Amino acid sequence: MEAITMFKASEVLAGRYDSAHLDELFKAITDNYIVDEEQYLSELIKLVPSSDETLTRVTRRAHELVNKVRQFEKKGLMIGIDAFLQQYSLETQEGIILMCLAEALLRIPDAATADALIEDKLSGAKWDEHLSKSDSVLVNASTWGLMLTGKIINLDKNLDGSPSHLLSRLVNRLGEPVIRQAMMAAMKIMGKQFVLGRTMKEALKNSEDKRKLGYTHSYDMLGEAALTRKDAEKYFTDYANAITELGAQRYNENESPRPTISIKLSALHPRYEVANEDRVLTELYDTVIRLIKLARGLNIGISIDAEEVDRLELSLKLFQKLFNAQATKGWGLLGIVVQAYSKRALPVLVWLTRLAKEQGDEIPVRLVKGAYWDSELKWAQQAGEAAYPLYTRKAGTDVSYLACARYLLSDATRGAIYPQFASHNAQTVAAIADMAGDRHHEFQRLHGMGQELYDTILAEAGAKTVRIYAPIGAHKDLLPYLVRRLLENGANTSFVHKLVDPKTPIDSLVVHPLTTLMGYKTLANNKIVPPTHIFGQERKNSKGLNMNIISEAAPFFAALDKFKDTQWQAGPLVNGKTLTGEHKTIFSPFDTRQSVGQVAFADNAALEQAVSSAANAFASWSRTGVEVRASALQKLADLLEENREELIALCTREAGKSIQDGIDEVREAVDFCRYYALQAKKLMAKPELLPGPTGELNELFLQGRGVFVCISPWNFPLAIFLGQVSAALAAGNTVVAKP
Repeated sequence: MEAITMFKASEVLAGRYDSAHLDELFKAITDNYIVDEEQYLSELIKLVPSSDETLTRVTRRAHELVNKVRQFEKKGLMIGIDAFLQQYSLETQEGIILMCLAEALLRIPDAATADALIEDKLSGAKWDEHLSKSDSVLVNASTWGLMLTGKIINLDKNLDGSPSHLLSRLVNRLGEPVIRQAMMAAMKIMGKQFVLGRTMKEALKNSEDKRKLGYTHSYDMLGEAALTRKDAEKYFTDYANAITELGAQRYNENESPRPTISIKLSALHPRYEVANEDRVLTELYDTVIRLIKLARGLNIGISIDAEEVDRLELSLKLFQKLFNAQATKGWGLLGIVVQAYSKRALPVLVWLTRLAKEQGDEIPVRLVKGAYWDSELKWAQQAGEAAYPLYTRKAGTDVSYLACARYLLSDATRGAIYPQFASHNAQTVAAIADMAGDRHHEFQRLHGMGQELYDTILAEAGAKTVRIYAPIGAHKDLLPYLVRRLLENGANTSFVHKLVDPKTPIDSLVVHPLTTLMGYKTLANNKIVPPTHIFGQERKNSKGLNMNIISEAAPFFAALDKFKDTQWQAGPLVNGKTLTGEHKTIFSPFDTRQSVGQVAFADNAALEQAVSSAANAFASWSRTGVEVRASALQKLADLLEENREELIALCTREAGKSIQDGIDEVREAVDFCRYYALQAKKLMAKPELLPGPTGELNELFLQGRGVFVCISPWNFPLAIFLGQVSAALAAGNTVVAKP
């Protein structure tokens, strides 16, 4: 077969990749990291069944499901929380304030800081506009409390010494602590909605009624990444104890299938990162194999959760080694989670299918839409990526999900993949059920979400398998998980949020994502600018790269390798000429046997020549147009990026920096050059922004002050060095710079 150069999504079902080697398919995964979104979605769309008949049938079924869900009788806590999230959704200022406040209060250890935060956040919102807008007692009682705290704080500053003023002061003193306690209590109540139990014993007890309805569970121990070996050991013990307790139970498998457990790889090793790949593939491998042996002996399946996109390729390498291990062969219960919002999702599924077929064991694959969308976007911007690794429209993710589902339910995966679909969206569920035919599959939902939808489905067809993803843990471990759930429920684009809002017409909830996506002028969201343009058209973001992604790291390291033996020559630079002098050999600080090159240090004569040269140049440079100065700095920024590998190699070999520090060093230097070039042009265009009165001082500022001496710190030999130099030059000064 010819080498894969671009992943052709539309040709997946035609069998183009059936004979591809695992290594070729892995390359297709990494090459798809930041593939052009417009082009790739055009390919994916072809995988989604889209005939008029199909769209009509799926939409009719989704409409029927939503109608039944809205007639579902809610009781107790569920109706109160749904109403609260609906009233204070993330499309309101008050909802955003409450979300930020709730998250922050769970992080703040002392009462004084928490009270100050409450006063700051609550006083600016219009709580009275929400009063009596809901039939929920919880909503109205909460609104009264929020009104009281927020308004008393505002009014107290202007009241006199009257009795009402004294009462206001009393409420003011009591307000923040009362609200703090109420918010903490509310978070615990919310926790009960989204967390099945504090312990496995409690969770198993709380699971009994659901199993009788036909549900099964995938239990997850709450907690995020391990930061220390002690953390990792604690999480391992939690997982092992949970597997042991699950294995000790008796299950009526006529009611529902046996439960499984989900594990986070980042919780089991404090260095679960690409930079420590060898340790991950040995130490973490050994840890997970111990859990696999325990789980297999007790017939409890394990599913490996998805995490940030940076870890995907590393997790697949580890999964392959675990799957091929003697302890796993013949089992068929080691599963993995794939996030459809990633542009690499479909090639990952094709790779997993090939892996399963080569060994002959089935892989349970849970398809989810993705949990870190907001964060991944910001990380790509921060890193200066060329594009985003995920889809910028919700409809794009939904289409990707259906395209991946079509592949998972196709004959290509039969016997290799056990498809599992996690969704709370009635339209998605209807579309998957329509595609599935006789293919055995299961649906999954989160504990606390989607209950009415899946109760309806189970009541209609008892043969369906629905698994509840059920977190277990104490209140102190709740924060990150709870915030993700509240963001999903409270977002104005959330199906769950709109589902409980009677003002949202059913027809608007069941529009097929293909229809939605094709209704836009562009498949990619042009309101979310590429990471390179986050500063607008005025200046470009500095160019970065992601060393966790093979397709980006491999060419970078190859370019870096060219400078491993380079011997650089340096000396005082005056008027474009390097002065000679007594040379000294420079050695690497992390390996003093390694020579980096030779440098001639400046003597008094060189210094005097440099100062004199800078003074002579000042007259012409200070009167050089700002556009010319800015263009010179922008050209310098471009040259820094063109030569970044050599500069990074120098940062490492001569300054002892890590490679990532070297990347950041060059990027910061580039940002300085572009930033000061832009500021100089802005000040020239608007002299009123300059310091001092309009007139002589402004003129003086634009023409510079004279010769500046710039001395850089040892730990930022390029970035801060050029930061000082570029600022002085942009303002019309000349510079004598000492590294």
